[in-house]
Amino acid sequence: MLLGVNIDHVATLRNARGGYEPDPLTAAKICIENGADSITAHLREDRRHMKDNDIKALSKLLKTRLNLEMAVTDEMQKIALSIKPYSVCLVPEKREEITTEGGLDVAGQLKKITEFVTPLLDAGIVVSLFIDPTDEQVRAAAKTGVQFVELHTGAYSNAFGLEEEEEEEFMKLNEASRLAHALGLKVNAGHGLNYQNVKRLHQIIDIYELNIGHTIVARSVFVGIGEAVKEMKKLVSKG
Repeated sequence: MLLGVNIDHVATLRNARGGYEPDPLTAAKICIENGADSITAHLREDRRHMKDNDIKALSKLLKTRLNLEMAVTDEMQKIALSIKPYSVCLVPEKREEITTEGGLDVAGQLKKITEFVTPLLDAGIVVSLFIDPTDEQVRAAAKTGVQFVELHTGAYSNAFGLEEEEEEEFMKLNEASRLAHALGLKVNAGHGLNYQNVKRLHQIIDIYELNIGHTIVARSVFVGIGEAVKEMKKLVSKG
């Protein structure tokens, strides 16, 4: 599996005091130097971490894939079409949430999502839909014409170590991944993954890339972001 590193919370730390430190672009470069295969950044409506200038700088200077997480809004579509990142991942977004709480309801808004992704795909941008690992959402995603789904691993991460609950959530991910692959979709996964629960995901053979952020930034407080990425890359790459 490949490793995508989400650097949002480097920007969160910067914004706690204002100013320029720590710089997300510098963090992204160090992540790439230490094994990250791509960089993910979420430009939220309220700009709570990443700012517009961060995304513009990343799109211009990164020599690897930039994955822009964004909501299904006209504003974000316009930004994506302007900077043309390698890929976008469409996520649900609520101002009051601390972090993304669940997957995008593609099945419930199939026409809207399909129409929204069409100009992105026409512009050559790879599109992924962040969804819960259910049969209904996977099948709906396949109808939109996107190339990827990203399976929401939050429930699995929360259940890790709870035996029956963990097994149930793991099997949902495994079955959703198999279905997506059978329908011609590539599969990424992420949310809540850490240095302990990530290991088992090697059993899901159809996962292409894991997108991981908070735990890497948290670990970097103690060992530095380069070492934190190296440690996670070793876990993700070990088959």
